[in-house]
Amino acid sequence: MLLLDGFEKYIEENELFSHDDKILLTVSGGVDSMVMMSLTAAAGYRFGVAHCNFQLRGKESDEDEILVETEARRYGAEFYNRRFDTEGEMERTGESMEMAARRLRYAWFKELCNEHGYTAIAIAHHSNDSIETFFINMLRGTGLRGLTGITTQVGRVVRPMMFATRKDIHDYAVAHHIPFREDSSNRSTKYLRNKVRLGLVPMLKEINPQFTTIMRRNIARLSQAQDFITSAINIVKSESLEHNGDIHTLRIGNIRPTLPRNYVIYEILNSEYGFKGDVVDALCHALDNGATGRRFYSREWVATVDRGDVVVAPILEDDTCETTVERGTVRSYAGGSVLYYEYTNIDFIDNLDQGENVALLDVDKLQFPLRVRRWQEGDWFIPFGMSGRKKLSDYLIDKKVSMAEKSRQFVLLSGDDIVWVIGRRLDDRFAITRKTENVLRVIRDTL
Repeated sequence: MLLLDGFEKYIEENELFSHDDKILLTVSGGVDSMVMMSLTAAAGYRFGVAHCNFQLRGKESDEDEILVETEARRYGAEFYNRRFDTEGEMERTGESMEMAARRLRYAWFKELCNEHGYTAIAIAHHSNDSIETFFINMLRGTGLRGLTGITTQVGRVVRPMMFATRKDIHDYAVAHHIPFREDSSNRSTKYLRNKVRLGLVPMLKEINPQFTTIMRRNIARLSQAQDFITSAINIVKSESLEHNGDIHTLRIGNIRPTLPRNYVIYEILNSEYGFKGDVVDALCHALDNGATGRRFYSREWVATVDRGDVVVAPILEDDTCETTVERGTVRSYAGGSVLYYEYTNIDFIDNLDQGENVALLDVDKLQFPLRVRRWQEGDWFIPFGMSGRKKLSDYLIDKKVSMAEKSRQFVLLSGDDIVWVIGRRLDDRFAITRKTENVLRVIRDTL
């Protein structure tokens, strides 16, 4: 009963929901969410159960669905199931599997809440998930906010299992004979989270057996520090951020000189508009050099350096969103995607077919700086494996790319030549060959 007591105490202390609320439990069939369903029922909360079948694991996915429905019915809960064409959605949008699945499920959860009156959406993340997120964000590059792990509550989304460890949950399931299913993909080191979970974390635990407890305390302290910083930044925003319709102006001169200017700019632009750290670093460099007119992009906003200030506005449909990529750049942004650049030798490339979201380029054929921008009418390239030119507009039509996706299609250029129709097709002129020695591997991921 210790886990049940902790569950009820955590919900009460964090005011996640009450017995008057109607909770939508998101249950995959794994041990975490199955235990969450058991605890929610034992604590006497009203709930329904939502299960997503992403149809990515064949029979396994169908068996997950059957288990969740059986247990939900046993508890007398309303059961909702939706089968998603995840692979078709990935092909349509160019998103990674994780991003496509996340977007699909949260949109459906919102529909269920609106239709059936659920006041909270419960996700079964636990403290180990939060620790893994700490390392994932640190490896990708992040500010302090990214080191605070997974948030307990964001809007209607709540995480009532964050007080527990993976071991706590598994032990409870075994002791109370709670059925659950193992996702075979959790054992694959193809995914970064699994590399952290199966590789990095066990090594750290070997160094210090108290690693999990120490990390939970560290993340708690970092969260408190971030709360303090957020309060201070809100004061700075009230003094320096002006709004005029969709045009927002950050008056740099109004930031107190005793404050770390670049960090303050990062906190404001990241929290308000989603600008990443290295983009803000480049923007601050432009401010230092008086580069009026330089433009920088997040997913939905463009920031322009304007005579010592920063003007932020929504990205217009006809904006090319062009950015430059110097030799040695680690990453850049292309609309809703991030591009990672890795320089290596041909001897370290053991697989030439790395999927549409990876481009293997012959470095010695490239003209730096490279450029990234939206595609334009009149663009053409030589599709990999072909010898003739093809208009990019015709290529997108042949691929049955929707109008919405066309507007989000970006290209990577060397000089005026298209190197890669990002996420779709490489230009034959820049592909690696038997004569290639130096390779630039460009990896596309979605934000």
